[in-house]
Amino acid sequence: MGGPKNRTLTILLIAVGFFHTSMGSLGLAEESPTRAAEFKNEVLVGIDVLVQDDFKQLDGRKVGLITNQTGVDRLGRSTLELIHAAPNVQVVAIFSPEHGLKGLLDEKVADSQDPLTGLRVYSLYGKTRRPTPEMLAGVDTLVFDIQDIGARFYTYIATMGNAMEVAAKQGIRFVVLDRPNPITGVRVFGPLNDRDGRFTAYHPIPLVHGMTTGELAKMFNRERDINADLTVVQVKGWRRSMWYDETLLPWINPSPNMRSLTEAALYPAVGLIEACKVSVGRGTDTPFERFGAPWMDGRRLAARLNHLGLAGIRFIPFSFTPDSSKHKGQVCGGVQLVLTDRDAFDPLETGLSIVRELKNLFGDSFDVDRVDRLLFNAALLEKVKASQGPTRYTPLWASDLQDFLRQRAEYLLYQ
Repeated sequence: MGGPKNRTLTILLIAVGFFHTSMGSLGLAEESPTRAAEFKNEVLVGIDVLVQDDFKQLDGRKVGLITNQTGVDRLGRSTLELIHAAPNVQVVAIFSPEHGLKGLLDEKVADSQDPLTGLRVYSLYGKTRRPTPEMLAGVDTLVFDIQDIGARFYTYIATMGNAMEVAAKQGIRFVVLDRPNPITGVRVFGPLNDRDGRFTAYHPIPLVHGMTTGELAKMFNRERDINADLTVVQVKGWRRSMWYDETLLPWINPSPNMRSLTEAALYPAVGLIEACKVSVGRGTDTPFERFGAPWMDGRRLAARLNHLGLAGIRFIPFSFTPDSSKHKGQVCGGVQLVLTDRDAFDPLETGLSIVRELKNLFGDSFDVDRVDRLLFNAALLEKVKASQGPTRYTPLWASDLQDFLRQRAEYLLYQ
């Protein structure tokens, strides 16, 4: 055990080590070269850049903030809190999108009150989906800070577009605090929608568009002749090839059932059948990683889908019982999706193959026509319905996609 002197020395060394560790945890110890290197290329989102710039882009402005729980800086501080505390900016109104300010609701959202500012929170997913003149009283700048997930039918980009239209008509400046596209800015998959101006199809873009909200705002502003006074506070340090987990930014569920990056990657495929009489896993622990229905034979479906050899994805027969949403309390046969290679995965070939196999295997039990409520491409859906065996669908929209990519290039802000 050693004598008293050795025990004293040991205790002293432990104390010194504990002191150094404690100071490091408080950010007071000198940062190691290794740790500094880890964060050298840290990604900064729009609100981080705004704070670094001492809010100069909003200097003297009376702000209406459109945000939710995803509006935070890289340290997790809310955009609302940061702008409210800025001495040169006044927050005079708050607006929330689908799912509400805290992102917890899966229903129509009522207005509420923000406890931090005491301001009313106007819902843009309740009685109206665009700000009214009464809501905008005293506002000279609308600021949008919400994390999108990169799929056309995710509604936050429609909320942004609607608000931009109102801002232009009211002579109100519009500022987008940009954020990365979590499923990368290089993966683009058609088809384009054949109708627009809808809440799940605001503008003719591919179902997976590979753009940030700031880039989309620029596109909407010009291509739709909105002509808003638009400013985009750009992200720093993000490269288009980055998936969200490569940014070191905290993951915050963008909506109640979007709980992981894997689910965001699968969503464009599984989301295609969400309007049908099929559970897409809402009311379970892994929504959008499974789907099923009481009438579905998961073994037959998994065998058919796996036989197709779709890139980056496998299907496992799976039974589950949702505790909410479609088929609540009923045992659903179906499949669990396993993403084996996210870079190789093609969400549209996968999603449309799922649609075809469900129709061919289960007939009228699968209400296939409701797929168009999110696909918004009636001609393509008819081709899917007519196909009996393995089919590659990408050539059907290749020309339209190339035209879009040329147009899209004008609005890209990042390499």
